[in-house]
Amino acid sequence: MGMRYLVSGSQMKEVDSYTIQSIGIPSLVLMEQAAAAVVREVQKKAEKKDRIWAVCGTGNNGADGIAAARLLHLKGYTVTVILAGTKENGTDEYRKQLAIAERLGVNLIEYSDFIPGRCELVIDAVFGVGLSREVSGVYRDLLATLSGCGASWVVAVDIPSGIHADTGEIMGTALKADVTVTFGYEKLGTLLYPGRAYSGIVVVADIGFPPVSLERLSPELFTFEPADIRMIPARPAYSNKGTFGRVLIAAGSKNMSGAAWLSAMAAYRMGAGLVKIFTVEENRAVLQTSLPEAIITTYDPEEAQASTVRFQTLLEAQCEWASVIVLGPGIGQEPYTRNLVETVLANAYVPIILDADGLNTIAAFPELTNYFTENIIVTPHLGEMARLTGSPVEDIRRRLIPAAREYADRYGITCVLKDAVTVAALKDQRTYINTSGNSSMAKAGAGDVLTGIIAGLLALGMEESDAAAMGVYLHGRAGDLVRLQSGEHGLLARELTEALADILKETE
Repeated sequence: MGMRYLVSGSQMKEVDSYTIQSIGIPSLVLMEQAAAAVVREVQKKAEKKDRIWAVCGTGNNGADGIAAARLLHLKGYTVTVILAGTKENGTDEYRKQLAIAERLGVNLIEYSDFIPGRCELVIDAVFGVGLSREVSGVYRDLLATLSGCGASWVVAVDIPSGIHADTGEIMGTALKADVTVTFGYEKLGTLLYPGRAYSGIVVVADIGFPPVSLERLSPELFTFEPADIRMIPARPAYSNKGTFGRVLIAAGSKNMSGAAWLSAMAAYRMGAGLVKIFTVEENRAVLQTSLPEAIITTYDPEEAQASTVRFQTLLEAQCEWASVIVLGPGIGQEPYTRNLVETVLANAYVPIILDADGLNTIAAFPELTNYFTENIIVTPHLGEMARLTGSPVEDIRRRLIPAAREYADRYGITCVLKDAVTVAALKDQRTYINTSGNSSMAKAGAGDVLTGIIAGLLALGMEESDAAAMGVYLHGRAGDLVRLQSGEHGLLARELTEALADILKETE
């Protein structure tokens, strides 16, 4: 798989120390590469006459900053190093970099002696990925001064100062960057909010960590990039519609046919062979008109409520027909939904994507989780997740990755937790963090499209974990494409299904 690995702060520390201690690459060699990567970005933004401040703490992040300032100084840039913190507490590398800079006549000044003026570019090397407590005292004052210095560009070294490398949280205060030059692997803190909003454009610089330094930790966090859509299985030329999966969409209470339509359309667009909508009789006419491709099978809500033999037999037959089931979009909160959900969970031996009111039914009748097997994919948004777990929305938002992971692991299922950054805790222990998509997608119906995309990928034969992660990525890519075409506010969920065709052309 082409995927890109992501690391936590503690994993990055291990990568670093293994490379230095066990492989034997000297830390100053890595540092020189890191400094050069920062300089490359600064040179894109600054001219030689521009005032550049390199603001450096006393850790190795600060040492990277001093090294970058030295390289810029030697290239003829106007650079001042502002030293924050007590020099005596500096790391070994910090003291070495400081001594080199002094000998070469780099302009160095203690923050306590510094009289703030204006500058054009700030190199932020105050705190790196090791920050674990609230920023306070003189450092808090320093970050506030830098926020107000009128610089056109802030280039962060490894991670914006004040952002927690694992969670993206602001540790009391943080400095917003326009560009973050991160070393070796992307940090979670620059992908999760609010850290993502503070990181600007993230440049991942290869500074010489050998791949084994991460592989030995068996990394579990990853994301996709455009080339990875080649993983989607191709449809062979000599095939008929029966070759491809049969998607059953159990959806749509009375007058709620839109959700079913969106899921069905997305599954067709992804390449499912046959899509059947199992819904109440009242929805038949509208669905047959709006989506003539789909097969419609209907039931009587009263029979569903009474759980008649006829209803049970009908639903069991649908479950047998299907190779993938989408359960929940628009089924409402009618009393009979419990029978519907329970019958499907009890009788299906194929992947099931549980969404929306399907999840609300599980939350109302927690004993239904007894039917959960590894072929279940749940796709809750924060509100649904709060109902499923009993945790407040705010706690879940703050702990997106652990919240998704804990729920998935508790039942051995795949949990796609939807937020501004969607996290998919996969049943194979990997966790996917989404990097595509945008805020214009927070519209009714977008979730129904996602379930249809995942169903379509399963119908093409992708394994559950891969289909869940790729579905989230494609859904976001579709949202990005629609925003390019119609701007921030005009997105309709229907347009997401139309954009899929354009994205899938890239796999051909």
